[in-house]
Amino acid sequence: MRVQRKHMLAAGVAVVAAGAMALGTGLGFADSAPTAQSVCPGSITFSAEGGAPAATSNQFPVGTRLRVTNLDNSKVAEVTVVGPSGSCVLLNAAAMELVREPGKNVIRRNVVERLGGAGAQPGVGQPADRPGVASPPATRPATGSACQGAITFFEEAAAAAATSDRFPVGTRLRVTNLDNNRSTTVTVTGPSGSCVLLNSAAMEQIREPGKNLVRNNTVELLR
Repeated sequence: MRVQRKHMLAAGVAVVAAGAMALGTGLGFADSAPTAQSVCPGSITFSAEGGAPAATSNQFPVGTRLRVTNLDNSKVAEVTVVGPSGSCVLLNAAAMELVREPGKNVIRRNVVERLGGAGAQPGVGQPADRPGVASPPATRPATGSACQGAITFFEEAAAAAATSDRFPVGTRLRVTNLDNNRSTTVTVTGPSGSCVLLNSAAMEQIREPGKNLVRNNTVELLR
């Protein structure tokens, strides 16, 4: 009789556990990651530009709506692409405030979804000047530049450096602001969602006062 009661008790516990797991899954506790596949690889940062929440991109045309989810806190920002940049998605300051964790200027675990609209999504690394999408005439870097689009930065208390979605750690790059002919030579220290993303020290070496983007630039790969 005692053995039979033990079996009945164990079975009851198993049923309760299974029910709890099913309930947790239904409420989103068991797996909090979105099921949608991200249309942008790598980390997300911001341009420090003002205005309502928005984004710039080297993958999507102006007017594209994107949903950006921070997987570390489940916060979401829905933004419209308002111009070109050197990143798949580069948030402005207002959009970043909607999704970032306090004190963090990079969102490493994220999902980016394209909202609405018909047609295939552009592939990773596809340039913005594909048929049907106008290229920004004033932001094209000099011929031979290793990166296309505007360059921005992320806050980091360190010596001048950069991160990249294209170049491996240890790669040395020379970034020149063509509007003031100021240059900085940086070493890639990690991955990001941009061809080249400067840290604050490197940005200070080349930017013009009050500007958080270097639109007219050239990036050279140093051997």
